[in-house]
Amino acid sequence: MSGQSNDQKSDQTPPPFDPSKPSVPISYPIKTLEDLENGSYYKSFHYPFNKTSVPLRPNTGLAQRPRVLVCHDMQGGYVDDKWIQGGENSGAYAIWHWYLIDVFVYFSHYLVTLPPPCWTNTAHTHGVKVLGTFIVEGEEGTATCNKMLSTKESAHKYAELLVKLAVALGFDGWLLNMEVDLDISQIPNLKEFVSYLTQTMHSSAPGSLVIWYDSVTIDGTLSWQNLLNEKNKPFFDISDGIFVNYSWEEDYPKLSATVAGDRKLDVYMGIDVFGRGTYGGGQWTTNVALDVIKKDNVSAAMFAPGWVYETKQPPDFQTAQNRWWSLVEKSWGIVQNYPKTLPFYSNFDQGRGNHISVDGAPVLSTQWNNISSQTFQPSLEYVDDSTLKTIEVHVDFKEASFNGGGNITFKGTLEAGASFSTRLFSGQLLLGPLPVYFTYSVSSEGSSQLGLSLEFSSETEGKKKLFLASQGTNQFSSEVLVPRRLTTPDNAPGWVMQEVSIAMNGYTLTEIHAVCYKQQPEITNTTEYFAVLGDIKISNSRNNTEFPPSTSWIVDGQDIEWGTSQGSKTLSLKISWKPEDEKGPLFPKYNIYVEKLSKQSIRTLKGTLESVREYIGVAHIEAFYVSQLVIPSDTSSLKFIIQVCNVDGASQNLDDAPFFQLDVQSSTNILSLLFGCLPPLVKKFIAYL
Repeated sequence: MSGQSNDQKSDQTPPPFDPSKPSVPISYPIKTLEDLENGSYYKSFHYPFNKTSVPLRPNTGLAQRPRVLVCHDMQGGYVDDKWIQGGENSGAYAIWHWYLIDVFVYFSHYLVTLPPPCWTNTAHTHGVKVLGTFIVEGEEGTATCNKMLSTKESAHKYAELLVKLAVALGFDGWLLNMEVDLDISQIPNLKEFVSYLTQTMHSSAPGSLVIWYDSVTIDGTLSWQNLLNEKNKPFFDISDGIFVNYSWEEDYPKLSATVAGDRKLDVYMGIDVFGRGTYGGGQWTTNVALDVIKKDNVSAAMFAPGWVYETKQPPDFQTAQNRWWSLVEKSWGIVQNYPKTLPFYSNFDQGRGNHISVDGAPVLSTQWNNISSQTFQPSLEYVDDSTLKTIEVHVDFKEASFNGGGNITFKGTLEAGASFSTRLFSGQLLLGPLPVYFTYSVSSEGSSQLGLSLEFSSETEGKKKLFLASQGTNQFSSEVLVPRRLTTPDNAPGWVMQEVSIAMNGYTLTEIHAVCYKQQPEITNTTEYFAVLGDIKISNSRNNTEFPPSTSWIVDGQDIEWGTSQGSKTLSLKISWKPEDEKGPLFPKYNIYVEKLSKQSIRTLKGTLESVREYIGVAHIEAFYVSQLVIPSDTSSLKFIIQVCNVDGASQNLDDAPFFQLDVQSSTNILSLLFGCLPPLVKKFIAYL
């Protein structure tokens, strides 16, 4: 297994990374057996930030069908995705085709690769399991194995340490890649390591996986077999599956299936998307290998689909990514259906963009990236020839968003009386006796209208289709429900929020489509069409989310550090919060704002003067690190507001949100602090002056 690396060395060597000191939270690997053993990772300032905030849905077992594993390897790992609170690159790599994936592996060439929580958060949202990687290679790997496999007890000890990491951080298991030659005498303890790791993972985290990579054989030789056979099957037998190396031939999937017997779905045939010695050539012909694998009823493991991004495939990343994954869908089909449970919410955010909005109001107008911010991703159909569609449909980062940084934009031409429909989601939501509420936000121009088409199925009643469309529409043959218009926030001009209740007891919601049509009668005679879908929510209650009041939270500031930068005061600190009642609810997301209160605004706090609330980031755990916040000279107090957000997309009113308030130190105090940090000789020199 080889990875791509575009690392460039800086002329200036940065100071050594000290994980114990407060700094902008990052994800990083464990590089040595000693660091794994001594538990220093848990003492790191960054450790609590690396925990996933989205648990895997209960009873998320592996489907009894051929599966798709994706192994993410990019530029050595930990690139834009290492910034836990998000970065500033709207062009950062992301995956949004989660509906085509069963298992996601985060890979790098470090000893213990820990998945950044952004990947685990969004994968779990979509029902996808996430694995870290344990890899040994080269001379260092041999030394690691000599220590780790010296006794049965040592093999168990290091297996337990890996289990502890996965459970503590909330990911779902390990890919084991033992790319070294071993002495035949070490094989029994290697088997102990694999078996004990698998069993202990299962008992500690039900539904977890340990997958063996086709590398060292049962006789201790590093020899990639490219199929399942007697040389690697002993490791397959004591783990949850095997990731077969890429250089297989056309009949190898079928041969592997025969050897695996009733476990053939646990055989993951490797495909290197870069095309290095892989069957079918990878790249734009990756589907050639997928078709063979699917035909022989085994599973697939695609390595480095970031090829599209790293090699800058034309015309742009968004288009090329959608085109490449459309090959996977055409070969394999959709493997994750949603909505499955309620509440269901999507704002179509891909975890990157050029702005952020909250409830229709813009709060950020700069570049950003944070994969944790992804909500359920739409399964938009890719059309290679745009001339075949009168309406172009795409997730858009330029047009205003209702929530987050994305939306779905529909743009093109539409004749009077015509309509255009495209898939948004393929669901598997069984409806009960209570009504279900569909809420969605739309912004449109002229006579352009946007509705929803819902498809249901029932074993006894068959299929049924409903249209959610505005009053006066008579062009649809199926039953039309007219949504009621909700009150839109004052700071969200141009957006229309609509809601409709549906009672379909015993039916399963299977498809959600967007439907473009024109208002009747036409306001204008133009055929131009433009509309934006901001978000969609499905819930079993029309009541607004009730958030705990600010008084029910305990908010604290820690690691407070004052400084100066280019003549301005700065502040760094960690803000943490928790419910006063330990059994109180936790939420998936918190927007963080700061009010920089001047002496004047504090004096008139109860009057008409309002301070500006500045959005500074988002947290997915109950903590946020503020780094070098610049403070205007007339600021006397800082108020950090924590806006609680629910899984259904609702956000707490800022006036009711918990907060942490901090008085700003005077310049005199800051200079005293800085003076105290100077060496004695420098102090004497300044005093002399």
